[in-house]
Amino acid sequence: MNDLEKTRHTLSHVLAAAVKELYPKAKFGIGPAIDNGFYYDIDFGDAKVSDTDLAKIEKKMRGIIARKLPMTKRLSSKSEALNWARDNQQDYKIELIEELPEDSEISFYDMGDVFTDLCKGPHVKDLSKVGPFKLIRVAGAYWRGDEKRQMLTRIYGVAFNTEKELDDYLKQQEEAKKRDHRKLGKELDLFCFSDLVGAGLPLFTPRGTELRELMANYSLSLRGREGFKKVWTPHITKTDLYKTSGHYAKFGDELFMVHSQVSGEDFAMKPMNCPHHAQIFASRPRTYRDMPVRYMEATTDYRDEKTGELGGLSRVRSLTQDDSHVFCRNDQIKDEVKRLVGIVKELYETMGMQKLRARLSYRSDEDKYLGDKKLWEMAQQQIKQAAIDNGLDYFEQEGEAAFYGPKIDFMAEDAIGREHQLATIQLDFVQPERFGLEFTNSKGEKERPVMIHHATLGSIERFLSVFIEHTGGWFPFWCAPEQVRIVTVNDKVSDYVSEITAILDKIVLNKPLKYNELRYSVDDSADSLGKKIKRATEMKIPAVFVVGPKDAEEKVVSIRLRDKEEKVKLAKLAEYLKKLK
Repeated sequence: MNDLEKTRHTLSHVLAAAVKELYPKAKFGIGPAIDNGFYYDIDFGDAKVSDTDLAKIEKKMRGIIARKLPMTKRLSSKSEALNWARDNQQDYKIELIEELPEDSEISFYDMGDVFTDLCKGPHVKDLSKVGPFKLIRVAGAYWRGDEKRQMLTRIYGVAFNTEKELDDYLKQQEEAKKRDHRKLGKELDLFCFSDLVGAGLPLFTPRGTELRELMANYSLSLRGREGFKKVWTPHITKTDLYKTSGHYAKFGDELFMVHSQVSGEDFAMKPMNCPHHAQIFASRPRTYRDMPVRYMEATTDYRDEKTGELGGLSRVRSLTQDDSHVFCRNDQIKDEVKRLVGIVKELYETMGMQKLRARLSYRSDEDKYLGDKKLWEMAQQQIKQAAIDNGLDYFEQEGEAAFYGPKIDFMAEDAIGREHQLATIQLDFVQPERFGLEFTNSKGEKERPVMIHHATLGSIERFLSVFIEHTGGWFPFWCAPEQVRIVTVNDKVSDYVSEITAILDKIVLNKPLKYNELRYSVDDSADSLGKKIKRATEMKIPAVFVVGPKDAEEKVVSIRLRDKEEKVKLAKLAEYLKKLK
């Protein structure tokens, strides 16, 4: 743990100490360091704590820090630890201690004589080492993430090495609030939720559906160009499929179950697509000449996520994946990964998110991975070599692999500097083995194919949550749900508007891919021109055509873009719009 992580961890203890002074009956859950800061889960009993209470808690924290108290570690037996927890009526600590082995040596940290907490550490030597911090929000969190347990109050804080880093982060958070995809999704009429439909099940409006289909079709078109063929798979499947693949043992508690009233069989709503694609590959004999076989599908999967972890489009129960699977020979892995890396780079460059880092996600020593370790070592070497060969800016991280193989996860930076894991390429030697997939090699012998999993957008819903915030709702012209709005100055220009729309109706902006023929509307209402323009601006329409009698007379179109205004001759309009895309 580095010094900043120690500071953040220590601040979680300072937070608990301040809360204990202000709310003596508070009971404490856990308080770890996290990215950018820290939090503590607390049971306040009958007291109600909200964001308005953060200032007084923070003031109390600063008073404790000013005393420069030492952080001292001490060890105790399990029985001594339990006595401490019982004497202090810390029920959640009692639960944690009781789960430890009888012969455990349990560590505590004393903050001078002010506060003691059960903790493994490490911490800063004393509170004089604590740097700039701020409490930022209050949220609810179920104890140990279990919806059937007590709802605790989680207080979040952020901490950095310098005041400038803290200020920069807080400014970024303010900008993030303005760009919140849940806020913009409502303002721009993209998606909604309904209690009658259920939590985590988004409903997309016509505008939102246009946007998501543009994204999906663009992703499919890039892969189609590279030899991928569309397949289709049903939304439910027998649980035997996932038991064979290994998914059931790993993720069985995330499955939505469906019981057949006719046959009595148990089915599951599909949470992923790879086992289905494996069955298509297995449906007929294959030879080395057939390889590689490339499938793609944009399809909705279903996962029974906990309601407390759902959030807008970022975490949903129905997620649409632009999923791909390649079945290839060992000697084809390098070229196939290179092909997929090229697709990822092209797509994110188009999205204006060119700054990509690659996380090489390896297995750890935990007993949660399937397959032979030697195969894993070979696969991990191959993805590292692929990252080098493709000139990727990469870093390596253990414990982030899929249960069936290592992967390259692409981290894209958005417009305000936040990093998001989106696209992925995964090597899989396990599922071909478990499903008995095979092809006949050049020697006439049976051989196992390698399976490569790939998603370019990942979950389309999650991608949209990132993309909406990245653009602030000002989508690039090519993918805006409504690219052009024609607003009329008065009712005397209807004939000229018809001339304009006749041109717009004939425009195809990208004929080879055909993912964005022009989308426009006409606002010829009786409202003032100012109101019409204001409406178009609020909906973040990329191009607004203002049409008045003088425009009709001169055969021009007055065009308002986000950053400029210009007049274009009617005869040049189609050419102008093709450049805009």
